[in-house]
Amino acid sequence: MIKTDILIIGAGPTGLFAVFEAGLLQLKCHIIDALPMPGGQLSELYPKKPIYDIPGFPEVLAGDLVNNLMEQIKPFSPGFTLGERAEKIEKQSDGSFIVTTDKGTAHHTKVVAIAGGLGSFEPKKPPIEGIESWEDKGVSYMIKDPEIYRNKKVLIAGGGDSALDWTIFLADVASEVTLVHRRSEFRGALDSVEKVQGLKNSAKINLITPAEVIGLAGDTQLNKAFIQKVGEEAPIELSVDAFIPLFGLSPKLGPIGAWGLEIEKNAIVVDNTLDYMTNIPGVYAIGDVNTYPGKLKLILCGFHEATLMCQSAYSRIFPDKRYVMKYTTVGGVTGFDGTKKEAPKAVVKKIE
Repeated sequence: MIKTDILIIGAGPTGLFAVFEAGLLQLKCHIIDALPMPGGQLSELYPKKPIYDIPGFPEVLAGDLVNNLMEQIKPFSPGFTLGERAEKIEKQSDGSFIVTTDKGTAHHTKVVAIAGGLGSFEPKKPPIEGIESWEDKGVSYMIKDPEIYRNKKVLIAGGGDSALDWTIFLADVASEVTLVHRRSEFRGALDSVEKVQGLKNSAKINLITPAEVIGLAGDTQLNKAFIQKVGEEAPIELSVDAFIPLFGLSPKLGPIGAWGLEIEKNAIVVDNTLDYMTNIPGVYAIGDVNTYPGKLKLILCGFHEATLMCQSAYSRIFPDKRYVMKYTTVGGVTGFDGTKKEAPKAVVKKIE
């Protein structure tokens, strides 16, 4: 059985930063995540997508942010159970918890911090007959490595930020990019809409609206798509190497939703007046997975919530100890192996 001070469910940016804040308090962390690698949505959905609202970074690729967070927590040697889903929680007589995964791995912890982002995701698939038969044969519902589309003919469907952003990005990677949307208006950011329009005007992409992809064809691999434009009788036959429908993802809490937590609109209700604890004492929820009045689903907010959660967790684990606010620049960060490392300018709690 794996033993730890804080068990973090979710290896996204909020969960990873919680390891750093806990480490400053000399609290040991272990992370469970259903994905095979740390990073959550940043690694799984858009590792090459730039993020613009991280303090101190005018622009940072999602994958690079994950790498930076992993480097930041390295001195604290967190444990990872990856590729397994937190399935069951059992509260012990001493107030601790045993959390077991879908593969039977048991974790004994004093505090549980749920940082599962928006939960597990299922892609919203377009109503195209037989589309499942083309999955992994040219059809994909998310882009993990844009390099696989280099010099390929790519068809994207969708009208939101993700479809617009990847159309812009792949315009410089693929040999041909076609964007199809069922309406002439887009739901994405105005700047992105203008960039897509500019790419169309300069003949760097094809834009077909209002229209829908109605059929797919090929031999062992997808090589053809049929597009029905509104007002036209005959469909457009398009030669393609890849079809990427970006209609969004449906988030689900999964087994965590059956743990007895207070749930509101697929999010876990927490007390934000102090420490982001749930209705179960000792179980916290931080990041996009939680909800409270005025909640903003931003990575920055998740970092703040993780910081306050760790302070509360320390007081819960060591009720007779106290800490004094200091800065990491005073003495740097000491890892569990005793090594010293100068740390970023963040708040540290010096334990007395």
